Amino acid sequence: MTKAQRAAHLSRRLDELYPETPVPLDHKDPFTLLVAVLLSAQCTDVRVNQVTPALFALADNPRDMMRVPVERIREIIRPCGLSPRKSAAIAELSKLLVERHGGEVPADFAALEALPGVGHKTASVVMAQAFGVPAFPVDTHIHRLAGRWQLSRARTVQEVERDLKAVFPRERWTTLHLQIIYFGRQYCPARQHDPAACPICSWAMSKARAEAEVRQGLSKPVRNSPAQRTRATARRGAARR
Repeated sequence: MTKAQRAAHLSRRLDELYPETPVPLDHKDPFTLLVAVLLSAQCTDVRVNQVTPALFALADNPRDMMRVPVERIREIIRPCGLSPRKSAAIAELSKLLVERHGGEVPADFAALEALPGVGHKTASVVMAQAFGVPAFPVDTHIHRLAGRWQLSRARTVQEVERDLKAVFPRERWTTLHLQIIYFGRQYCPARQHDPAACPICSWAMSKARAEAEVRQGLSKPVRNSPAQRTRATARRGAARR
């Protein structure tokens, strides 16, 4: 199976598993999405969704947020981790949105990435989910699965993004981004993964990758399927006769 054939089959399988792809971070507009994505760095979406209601009740737009003391923001978002850095970024980017963009979140990659605390991944999520611009943000789940599914051998998220964009149609990028994240969380964990039981790794993962992950303690050994065990038993019986 070629990489293009594998990608097409993966796309169809993910559509079957996840016909709907709601954004996992609660938000109501580009600004609240931007803040939520910023908070999600090294934090679960569930935890972010538990924290943002209190923050957005205090300020849900750049003009109000820039007036909130950084210490107050830090106090609210502390459960998300990295609160000193994140609170400073939220306060500063709110100020810059008012000063540079009239209080609006810009629909532009370069302008977004110029804001404090906003890297390419965050900008990509905002562009895709808030403005409908096709993007393929790569997080740890997508990086891991791209390797397991033989779609990319790259070590950096930038290179993985390049490889995935090359193999999937542009109009599928935004949906696939979420589908792969959902799949990684449900079926394809970083550790204690069972490739034989995985709906995709069971056929898309190479033998070499499976063996390497066993050696690293990331995956369980791949065991033969019932049909393979039946054939092996038959062969052993025939050899004894």
